[in-house]
Amino acid sequence: MSVRKLKPITPGQRFRVVNGFDAITTDKPEKSLLAPKKRSGGRNNQGRMTMRYRGGGHKKRYRIIDFKRNKPGIPATVASIEYDPNRTAFIALLNYQDGEKRYIVAQNGLQVGQNIVSGDKVAPEIGNAMPLSNIPLGTIISCIELHPGQGAALVRSAGAFAQLMARDGKFATVKLPSGETRLILTTCMATIGAVSNSDHQLIVSGKAGRTRWLGRRPRTRPVVMNPVDHPMGGGEGKSSGGHPRSRNGIPAKGYRTRSKTKASNKYIIERRKK
Repeated sequence: MSVRKLKPITPGQRFRVVNGFDAITTDKPEKSLLAPKKRSGGRNNQGRMTMRYRGGGHKKRYRIIDFKRNKPGIPATVASIEYDPNRTAFIALLNYQDGEKRYIVAQNGLQVGQNIVSGDKVAPEIGNAMPLSNIPLGTIISCIELHPGQGAALVRSAGAFAQLMARDGKFATVKLPSGETRLILTTCMATIGAVSNSDHQLIVSGKAGRTRWLGRRPRTRPVVMNPVDHPMGGGEGKSSGGHPRSRNGIPAKGYRTRSKTKASNKYIIERRKK
């Protein structure tokens, strides 16, 4: 994993930092695992804009990812590590012994030719998926289910990892990347190792156009709006804009919006860092 700083031969490349793509082994995706990806441009089913600053961008095809890892005991060989335009992490193409091919979110250190497997009684090695009940305490994990059989819902983005802290009865205590510590059922599956592409946070786009390619349109700062458009708008010249808040008046920095009666509150042992 590495990043490259480009020489400033154009204004757009002056500050640009790109991914080295050392881990990528092919630029051709598996055709049988591609699906069309429709874009909404921030519009709802009535055609009205409900999310601002969305639209445009390069056309993408969705890679069908296996988040469930529901082929227990069947070994698979890593055929390639690939780039996925729909997520920050890299993905790995698996060739199972029964002939099936599947994509998974690649873990850091996963190599082409490596054998991985999922199931109850497998070794806790990078890329293997197993229930939390069988993973040794203190292990770094990712792609964690919240409900048994649901498929990985937590810790899926580039460089993310969680740690299995303890087990008590039917619950395991997991420390998540946000700093939150919560209880998860021990029958839920998780994958050993941190997610790949940990250098993603170091990338600098270098120019506004590259953000447009990703489907993000220019954003108007609230302090330059009029009072009719935003609570932070109005005033003469460069006014401070008042307290930082959203367009609906909800404070932006440190204001708690989580419901006190939410059902999952009882599973959270320690809230994330403020």
